[in-house]
Amino acid sequence: MHRTLCPAETLYVAQKSRAVVSCTVRGDLDEELLAAAFDAKVTEHPSLRCRVGLERHDGEGAPSPALQPLPESERPRLLVRPGGPTALSDEFNTPLDDGGPLVRAVLLRGEDEHVVVLSLDHVITDGHSAIALYNALWQTYAELADGTYEPPADGGERGCPPPATDLLPQVGEEEVAQYLARRVERTRRSPVSALPYGATGTPEAARARIEVQRVLLEPEETTRLLRFAKAAEVSVHGLIGAAMLIAVRRGLGGGDEARALGCMSPVDLRTRVTPPLGREVMVPAVATFLDVLEVAADADPVALGRLVTANLHTAIERREFVHETRILPHVAGNPALLATSVIVTNMGARPGPPAPRGLELTDMRLVPARENYYPQAGRGPLLACVVSFDGRLGIDIPYSTECFGDEQVRAVRDSVRTTLLTLADRTEPAGAAAQG
Repeated sequence: MHRTLCPAETLYVAQKSRAVVSCTVRGDLDEELLAAAFDAKVTEHPSLRCRVGLERHDGEGAPSPALQPLPESERPRLLVRPGGPTALSDEFNTPLDDGGPLVRAVLLRGEDEHVVVLSLDHVITDGHSAIALYNALWQTYAELADGTYEPPADGGERGCPPPATDLLPQVGEEEVAQYLARRVERTRRSPVSALPYGATGTPEAARARIEVQRVLLEPEETTRLLRFAKAAEVSVHGLIGAAMLIAVRRGLGGGDEARALGCMSPVDLRTRVTPPLGREVMVPAVATFLDVLEVAADADPVALGRLVTANLHTAIERREFVHETRILPHVAGNPALLATSVIVTNMGARPGPPAPRGLELTDMRLVPARENYYPQAGRGPLLACVVSFDGRLGIDIPYSTECFGDEQVRAVRDSVRTTLLTLADRTEPAGAAAQG
């Protein structure tokens, strides 16, 4: 079950990055059934029974990060903690143990309602597999309650899945070198601006925490925004990317002149590798596309959203995601390759977990977090994690209080919300008639 990490997975080790999935549970939750359901998922997925360690190939050279099996005594089990107003935030701010399990399941038990949280190291997951595992946890809970659960035929004895990047087409070294040279030249020619960190020097700021600002549209607002995006022939991802870019540009101040801003979008590899990977396979199957655009403070979000949409589609058609994964070993020497103003992930519209009989599951969320935010950089990108559950568009913006100030991120949140609702209220997209 030992497996060396690929360069994309190794980046997450340095960041200590996690995906945190949660939902609120109402009803008579059976703690023992939930613990048994989680244990079944741990048995089913070898990656959940691993930790990250260092290994040498053939006993020579520098050690490389690798997945290593945990001893049975360290097998992850369901934890139960008291709920409360700050319990979810506290859980979000509790890192995974160094050298320990790459998953943590916690029941935050309350009186009338509870919260169930899965924290997963990004070394073994992306947004799709994190949501799939969470949904499968509740499906297994229901099957255990009904007496219909059947354990995997292999008893969980298979090895960890291979890195997604190993399933991409091979590219020649010269082609990779040429692509890398073009990317380095672009970063030199068009360096991107990012928000300066606005955290204060107060004692409260010194006790750094990860906080989250959230934009949550009601179902009717979400429907109107989707209707507008379709009529305007622009993706919702493009509109959200544009709204984030405009908010950051306004936060930079300095007049209305255009500034070069970066918008980093994920590219899902699961349907683009051979063989394809199902959403339940526990690997981070994602590449990135970094778009650099000239953005003014009064930019038209629809025109900007069309650019974000078109440029992302063009990059995917050119299969640039293959080259982006191949140049990752060079990021340490060229950190500007990943310099951006905003990162906009988008899981799309996803069904919430199946509710077992007698329970109501609401307010599902997926929020990324990491422990290393590098405040010494002085400026950095804002992350927007976009998921629609139960017909409601949700955008979570996590940040470290060691970097960004609360008012600073609230201003971005309010700007994004206002932009999206203004578009949703349009009866006819600007320029739609001219496009024919």
